[in-house]
Amino acid sequence: MNQASYPFFRVIQNHVAEAARRMDLAPDIGALLSQPRTELVVHFPVRNDAGELCMFTGYRVQHNNLLGPFKGGIRYHPDVNVDEIKALAALMTWKCALLDIPFGGAKGAVKCDPRQLSANERMRVTRRFTHALGRNIGPDHDIPAPDVGTGPSEMAWMMDTYMNSVGVLEKNAQRGVVTGKPLACGGSHGRAKATGQGVAHCVEEWAREHRLALKGTRVIIQGFGNVGGHAAILLSALGVSVVAVGDHTGYLVQPKGLDVHALSEHVRVHGGVRNYGGAELCSRDQFFAAEAEFFVPAALENQVSSHEAGLLRVRAVVEGANGPISPEGEAELTARGVDVVPDILANAGGVTVSYYEWLQNKRSERWTLEEVDAKLEWAMLRAYRRVSEQAKQMGTNRRIAAYSLALAALREGYEARGIFP
Repeated sequence: MNQASYPFFRVIQNHVAEAARRMDLAPDIGALLSQPRTELVVHFPVRNDAGELCMFTGYRVQHNNLLGPFKGGIRYHPDVNVDEIKALAALMTWKCALLDIPFGGAKGAVKCDPRQLSANERMRVTRRFTHALGRNIGPDHDIPAPDVGTGPSEMAWMMDTYMNSVGVLEKNAQRGVVTGKPLACGGSHGRAKATGQGVAHCVEEWAREHRLALKGTRVIIQGFGNVGGHAAILLSALGVSVVAVGDHTGYLVQPKGLDVHALSEHVRVHGGVRNYGGAELCSRDQFFAAEAEFFVPAALENQVSSHEAGLLRVRAVVEGANGPISPEGEAELTARGVDVVPDILANAGGVTVSYYEWLQNKRSERWTLEEVDAKLEWAMLRAYRRVSEQAKQMGTNRRIAAYSLALAALREGYEARGIFP
């Protein structure tokens, strides 16, 4: 799929426009949400391990902060562009509003291939990018988190760089500048698996809603990184067999069900699913055509066009990634009666536990894993049930229902506050 030419931001805005039309949203509110508040592009130098100077480009898009500080991940990928980051920042606004989290939406990125960088090079890129962002981020203003190509290490480096850029007396008050940190740096129990956990809760609730016993059902998962890998393990524990997986290295099928723990270890060591011995290599089309009850797209956006949608033999798609289905793909799924649990609901577990991490930093607390898991389950099931009820009341799909609930929360805020001056 050609991500660079995909009009991702326009696709998101079209969803918003449809929800706004159905709920008769005032044009002024739509105008306020039509573009990000800030689009920042920075260029910064880094010396590689060979001592050569390399120039990198970084982005930070701050979409909306009506409900609270800007919040959103940092992506390291060679194909990122401003349109993609604008779309992802907007999605964060809708997620937070839907889940009733007091954050706004933002997203950032560095145009690079992290797989081609050593750990020391990634550290230098991260620290220089953080320095270039300066006071455009902060624990009460804009709070980054991990995304594709980044993880706890990058967040620790961002936090440390930012903490050492402020006054000595302020340093320990800055831990909340990022979330998704290692536990030793003020991170939260349950954060690493939170997005995958949210996906699993949505699969479980969809099955309950449709009176389908989960044990013995099957799922295919595209993307086996942080989201897809954790979702696979959590769903397997619920009795769901993972019968096909795929990522940037290839696609595998195993009708009897994969050993997801062994596959996760293989991916950790080798960087992808390819050459895993417990399944057969298959084509991309064969992967999408694998028979299952659920499909979890957990890779990048625009992975499911009308072609892939026509191949799928599932009852429900639960979007672990942001924007994985094109409008044409969704139209095909709708025509075939395949239910879609949208991204702003299904993958909101990550930002929800990021909020819990931020609260723990603010309060100098450390919650147990059981506390975090219980709070996340409550938040996800509440949001899922609200979206299902809204879809029934509006006579629309879950995506438009989810956007309408998010827009309603933002409308309430704008109507109460007005516009300054």
